[in-house]
Amino acid sequence: MQFALKKIFYITIFNSCLFTLLIIGIQNNSDKRKVNFLIEETVKLPIGFIVGTSFITGSIIGNLFSFNLNNK
Repeated sequence: MQFALKKIFYITIFNSCLFTLLIIGIQNNSDKRKVNFLIEETVKLPIGFIVGTSFITGSIIGNLFSFNLNNK
């Protein structure tokens, strides 16, 4: 159980640091696009932010998925 809490803590810290660096680095970006969902569109967001948040979300989901596989 201690290993599971430690892994979740490291995942959270690592992805929070990535998100902080993404926010700092994106401030001077002027190239913006909209993301089209099935029903609506988003507001104009910088391309780097869209790609970065997709990467961070994938990292979180991938780590949690491997965490569930290791418990079986």
